[in-house]
Amino acid sequence: MTDEAERKMQFLYTLRSKGVTDSRVLTAMEKIDRGPFIRGLFANRAYEDMPLPIACGQTISQPSVVGLMTQALAISSRDTVLEVGTGSGYQAAILSQLARRVYTVDRHRRLVREARQIFETLQLSNVTAFTADGSFGLPDQAPFDRILVTAAAEDPPGPLLAQLKIGGIMVLPVGQSDTVQSLIRVTRHETGFEYDELRPVRFVPLVEGLGRD
Repeated sequence: MTDEAERKMQFLYTLRSKGVTDSRVLTAMEKIDRGPFIRGLFANRAYEDMPLPIACGQTISQPSVVGLMTQALAISSRDTVLEVGTGSGYQAAILSQLARRVYTVDRHRRLVREARQIFETLQLSNVTAFTADGSFGLPDQAPFDRILVTAAAEDPPGPLLAQLKIGGIMVLPVGQSDTVQSLIRVTRHETGFEYDELRPVRFVPLVEGLGRD
């Protein structure tokens, strides 16, 4: 077995052992190599199950958390998904394998520019990346079947709740500090919103406004 094949097998084994069991999600994560999304000093640690620093003071989430968040969304091949917090672009690339259309927004122009380059290289034609204040969602493209937020807010932002279709699901970390956060799943019903707490997590905060880069 080649080093790469062994590394990939270990990667998938780790995902399963952490609770990522959805076969579609595992297939997407096997197909999308995390390597190209990590540059510089940490490139050789791309296949470890750990968050890593990227540009603009942000992080790329650990693969098992990416897998669990994706799994919690229960995406169908007909769904349109909004991701708030493009970061490296890795999560959006995973989503592109599962959904019909993915819109991703980030407040840092540099991150959006670099993610777009990777999407183009990987020929992910169903992903569109924007520089925008993600806490306001993307009203022009709303409503969405699924919304994924990869930064922590104190509460689910009102504009994002409003842009979720009836029957839609949003997954996001909530918490008042970077030490105590919970990953929650919000399901929108005709009569209101249902909240499920999934697990403790740690994410960078959701910040309003655009970055300076």
